[in-house]
Amino acid sequence: MPLAILALALSAFAIGTTEFVIVGLLPTMAQDLNVTIPSAGLLVSLYALGVAIGAPVLTALTGKWNRKHLLLTVMGLFIIGNLVAWQAPSFEILIVARILTGLAHGVFFSIGSTIATGLVPKEKAASAIAIMFTGLTVALVTGVPLGTYIGQHFGWEATFLAVSALGLIAMCGSAMLIPNNLKQAKPAKISEQLKVLTHPRLLLVYAITAIGYGGTFVAFTYLAPILNNITGLNSNVIGLVMLVYGVSVAIGNIWGGKMADKMGPIKALTVIFSGLAIILFTFSFTAVHPIAAILTILVWGAFAFGNVPSLQVYVVSLAQKHTPDAVDVASGLNIAAFNVGIALGAWGGGLIVAESNLINTTWVGAVVVLVALVLTRISGALDNKANLSLLAKVS
Repeated sequence: MPLAILALALSAFAIGTTEFVIVGLLPTMAQDLNVTIPSAGLLVSLYALGVAIGAPVLTALTGKWNRKHLLLTVMGLFIIGNLVAWQAPSFEILIVARILTGLAHGVFFSIGSTIATGLVPKEKAASAIAIMFTGLTVALVTGVPLGTYIGQHFGWEATFLAVSALGLIAMCGSAMLIPNNLKQAKPAKISEQLKVLTHPRLLLVYAITAIGYGGTFVAFTYLAPILNNITGLNSNVIGLVMLVYGVSVAIGNIWGGKMADKMGPIKALTVIFSGLAIILFTFSFTAVHPIAAILTILVWGAFAFGNVPSLQVYVVSLAQKHTPDAVDVASGLNIAAFNVGIALGAWGGGLIVAESNLINTTWVGAVVVLVALVLTRISGALDNKANLSLLAKVS
């Protein structure tokens, strides 16, 4: 794989750390900021909302920009957002900082996916995306546990300062390793962008992405409170559990990319969504037993992010067929769909926590994932119908 993809993974590592570290710090921040757990959960959902806006809207507005210059600008915005969070005088300003950082996140992953696939042969596209997204999974393995440790021992503000420094390192890495002459598609016209927003085949994939990814976050957003209040683990052990989860996610992400290359996205998503639903249902029973809970979380991680390469490759391939002049925008909208799922999942989980019991987030998340599985099979059937129709015309 080209070094440029490693540079993308390095930036993804910094962004992934700031996105997911909130999960480990949620109880600490809620207590320090004097807000409820569901209110603190807004730091996850509103960040995701920033990504959902940044991915399609800012990607479209910056279509004419040099790709490398845009990447560096985005990383600069990321650093500023985390510095504002470090010095935030109130919960409201902290939310603004999270939204600002989310905007940077959205643009980065939107253009990053198309850059990664453009640097490798077509048959390696899913693996290239998987390697870039490995930055996110490595962040779960190292960045999130370390950020959680820093926040618990030196204050959550110190975590955002550390992430800002991490973003600066990533920015320097991108400046050195990303080539200046990146292949760049022509900016899409407004009419072409609207076609991406209205094409039924693409809308179906965006729904699969949002629902399938969001199902995990109904429960994952509140994993630390579940482990603390239901499983009975202390904060130090929870940090180790997040490390275990992150290792499993890293393995699952690469596994998911290879599966997508070998089986195709529909078959890969069928396996992954089925496994994810089963493990979320299982966690609703094992969460009360520390050893069983940790083992379940280990398996959960392997499935949780394994769907990312398949979903991203699938939407790019469909966009190349149906909206070939707006592939970047289509990719950006799928990144938005991921984060609409996170936002709705975190918000829905917060409602469940506020109105009933923490543990109910697990089985509700499983039901949501099953809906994504049904939509995946419908999309696959539509693909087969289109292929048969094409064969009939050719013959």
